[in-house]
Amino acid sequence: MKKQSRTVARHRQSESPEPRHLPLVDILVDTQAELQELVVASGLKVLEAMLEDDRTAVCGPRYAHQPDRHAYRAGHAPSEVVLGGRKVAIRRPRVRRDGEEVPLPTAQAFANADPLNQRVVNQMLIGVATRQYARSLEPLGADVGTRGASKSAVSRRFVAQTQAQLDAWRATPLDALDLAVLLIDGVQVGGHCIVVALGIDTTGAKHALGLWEGATENATVCQGLLTNLTSRGLRTDRSLLVIVDGAKALDTAVTQTFGRAAVAQRCQVHKARNILEHLPEAQRPWVKAILARAYTNTNVKTAKRLLQDLARRLDTDYPSAAASVREGLDETLTVLGLGLSERLQRSLATTNAIESLLSRTRHVKRNVKRWRGGTMVLRWVAAGVL
Repeated sequence: MKKQSRTVARHRQSESPEPRHLPLVDILVDTQAELQELVVASGLKVLEAMLEDDRTAVCGPRYAHQPDRHAYRAGHAPSEVVLGGRKVAIRRPRVRRDGEEVPLPTAQAFANADPLNQRVVNQMLIGVATRQYARSLEPLGADVGTRGASKSAVSRRFVAQTQAQLDAWRATPLDALDLAVLLIDGVQVGGHCIVVALGIDTTGAKHALGLWEGATENATVCQGLLTNLTSRGLRTDRSLLVIVDGAKALDTAVTQTFGRAAVAQRCQVHKARNILEHLPEAQRPWVKAILARAYTNTNVKTAKRLLQDLARRLDTDYPSAAASVREGLDETLTVLGLGLSERLQRSLATTNAIESLLSRTRHVKRNVKRWRGGTMVLRWVAAGVL
């Protein structure tokens, strides 16, 4: 009997009951809607409820008798909110008082175009073309009215937002910054030279300070950048470590602006590269090894002696390389005499910090097929840097 009952039980267990679904699953199956579209539709319903709550807070409950009520319902009006990188059409509840429209807080918050503008900038900076912007957005459903994702609309928003960012950046006061280090470097974009300044404060925080545009990295362009920085409050009356790549134009502008307050450090990477370019491949390894020993030495006198000996060894066969070693020799060793930690000394011996900042412009340059003047270049570079 036991064996038979177990067999019957196993047979009954093998008969699976009809599958049961949660209500949400039934909705998805019945409507065949994408999850994203369902979320958007639900979100818009919640938004409508929030707008109606705003109106109730101002006008009181619907159909309630309120003799002291000062505002009244005025139907609905077509409106738009920012959602998913575009503008979405909604029916906005209206409230009027004393013959004027009363703004609803929720409507004002969702109508703010700033998130949309920033979304456009972010998409274009990662390589999304204006004509592809609409396809990069999440689906909202065929019954949701949208606009603001066309090629022309996206282009207008990008230009307006990047110009606003550039203007705000170039007008930001600098007098509150306690800077200890200033780095200056240039980058070629669209046939224009953009000179950029980066500051490092006494806490180690980095600040992109500003940029200037010109045809080449000449003294006038560099001076224009520094004049802009000083007009915004950059202090020139105290010592500041200024790290440059060795360009004469930068040296001239820095000296004119800061005078003796500037403690110059020549980028060791640029200097080593310049020296090695004067040598044949076979001679580069041993010269590179001596340069590395000098630039990482903890004693300024020892490092200087290593470089002077190197220059003498190169004098006869490679005089141009020897001249490059001697040119700006002391300025390549400035950080060695500041009593810095090894890590900080290595960091401040080169312009790597600002070159890392400028490296963001490489991707920006790939996104543009045709440059239309210096203003466009400035906007794109600022967008990439910021």
